[in-house]
Amino acid sequence: MYSKNKIESFVNHSPILENISKAKPVSWLNPDLKSMGKTPEFSIDKEDMREAEQLWERFAPFFVKAFPETEITQGILESPLREIPVLQSLLNENKVDIKGRLFLKCDNELPIAGSIKARGGFFEIMRYAEELALKSGYLKKGDDYSVLTSSTFKTFFRRYKIGVGSTGNLGLSIGIISAKLGFEVTVYVSSDAKRWKKDLLRDKGVTVVEFEGDFSKAIFAGREKTKADPNAYFVDDEDSQDLFLGYTIGALRIAQQLKTQNITVDAKHPLFVYSPCGVGGSPGGTAFGLKQIYGDNVHCFFVEPTHCPAVLTGLVTGEMSNISVQDIGLDNKTEADGLAVGRPSHFATKISKHLISGIFTIEDAHLFRLLAQLKDTENIFLEPSATAGLIGPQLMQKTNYAKTHQLNLENATHIAWATGGDLVPADERHLFYERGSQQLSLI
Repeated sequence: MYSKNKIESFVNHSPILENISKAKPVSWLNPDLKSMGKTPEFSIDKEDMREAEQLWERFAPFFVKAFPETEITQGILESPLREIPVLQSLLNENKVDIKGRLFLKCDNELPIAGSIKARGGFFEIMRYAEELALKSGYLKKGDDYSVLTSSTFKTFFRRYKIGVGSTGNLGLSIGIISAKLGFEVTVYVSSDAKRWKKDLLRDKGVTVVEFEGDFSKAIFAGREKTKADPNAYFVDDEDSQDLFLGYTIGALRIAQQLKTQNITVDAKHPLFVYSPCGVGGSPGGTAFGLKQIYGDNVHCFFVEPTHCPAVLTGLVTGEMSNISVQDIGLDNKTEADGLAVGRPSHFATKISKHLISGIFTIEDAHLFRLLAQLKDTENIFLEPSATAGLIGPQLMQKTNYAKTHQLNLENATHIAWATGGDLVPADERHLFYERGSQQLSLI
């Protein structure tokens, strides 16, 4: 817990913290951003990304057999990159004109789990399952991994337990893949998690343990309970290198999609990526991966709810994962359940400190307006948290970022990373859309 004097010293050093602590929308440019040639060495690199991609390829036969909907892509899980010009035109009518082209990375359409969390969550469980199977002698790396769907392996994996703390989509991803492999899995959720997500997990055979309070309490309890069992494995969203590494694969895939669409990324054609941010693992992983590929020609921004700016608070104060939003007087309450996080990731935040260009914060009402506008213009549905990145291009252009970095925005490519939504039930979709439409009528 930080004293009042300590918080005041943070505000004196970084005056923007006063508005952050009052839950006001802010735009923050990162003073610690470094050129890729000057960043410190990290514990992972591009070679680790390539090896992670090979793990996905080894598991492709498993996905084809375990999830027949992936047969059309031969077991490769990926989402489309769609240009959204109609929404761009609508946004331009009321705000700053977005210079360049606007795209949506539709991880809401990722097969099976319908969110970006499948990238990290599936990857970590796949790596753990492979490690167990190889050590047991039941599996060799040259084998056809569809064998993992057999009763032999289900019996084998049933000896082991998986635990994870989650506000929503990570729990869905971990629960779905772990249960399919045969693990006994428990998801520890905060009170912020949506009822339908908890119900879906239980339908998949997952044990759901609910906690009053926020994400940090759920993850602490889950971590302690799981680690007390020698046959249990905890997926730690606050400090997992494997989760982070899984998210980096999205960068490799999006680079291929940009190439396929003949979109150039270089000094004269900058790439901007805007990602919703909770603990910072998924946006941090994609930012790291994109920086490995495009270096200083890609500019990554996070977007957090005004009541839950966990990563922003950690970076502005310099306290990183030691400080929570509650320490500066915020309540950590948001309708964007996947972003309802009070404390940032220890592992991811250390890396993001030198890689991200800035962070914006957004009010819940704005998330719902964007949800309705995207549905009306492009007929794409996202859950509220997933719309956050759509505010990025205009807010970035309101800053001096492009001028400072001498960037030609006329040739820019903007990508808002849509992080989830396809598993949202129809009645919830209707309620979200109606709320967004009501918010638009108030403008």
